[in-house]
Amino acid sequence: MTIRILLIDDHALFRSGVHALLQRQSDFEVVGEASDGLEGLKRAKQFRPDVILLDLNMPGLSGLETLKLLVQDVPQTAVVMLTVSEDLDELSTALRDGACGYLLKSIETETLASAIRKAAAGQPVIADDMTAKLVASMRAPKVAPVPAPAAAADPLTTRERDIMRELSHGASNKEIARSLMLAESTVKIHVRNILRKLNLTSRVQVAIYAVGHDAMQATHAA
Repeated sequence: MTIRILLIDDHALFRSGVHALLQRQSDFEVVGEASDGLEGLKRAKQFRPDVILLDLNMPGLSGLETLKLLVQDVPQTAVVMLTVSEDLDELSTALRDGACGYLLKSIETETLASAIRKAAAGQPVIADDMTAKLVASMRAPKVAPVPAPAAAADPLTTRERDIMRELSHGASNKEIARSLMLAESTVKIHVRNILRKLNLTSRVQVAIYAVGHDAMQATHAA
């Protein structure tokens, strides 16, 4: 299967370089490029790519603003931020707003190619350095934490919590089905229920929630 890719970045030289590198992959097709958010949105609607690589800092419509519009207008497309920013707030905002991944422009070509394939398959892709920072920030003690209400109940069933843990490791529906000995269609239903109960919109957000939830439980148990 050919993975169709759209590049949105205001640096023409960087775009052309990434384009050339990706075209060397036999299963990739770069269907278009855009130099800003508005042009990128237009190209996304035109080509309906499988994966969009989106720069974070662009003049005019920012990457995060563009992301929101892309998630709204081409919801079936996996949007991966490709940026130089290592800011955790921007990472968190991007994932919360529906990005499938967050990669740094210092990434190796083969790692980028692998990440694109995972994103096209619906798996979250986050740069290793950023994942480590994110987990560390979630586990760091907070100043004057507000305790959760004693009556608050976990909305998820035991099976849904099992699936959420698998999602936090980046597992696909097929891998989860194999691991938990379930039908893949059953896994899909559970994932939809998890998203609905937690008021989330993507598997990436579920993975981030799972990491934070585990960290909170570890803190309470300590």
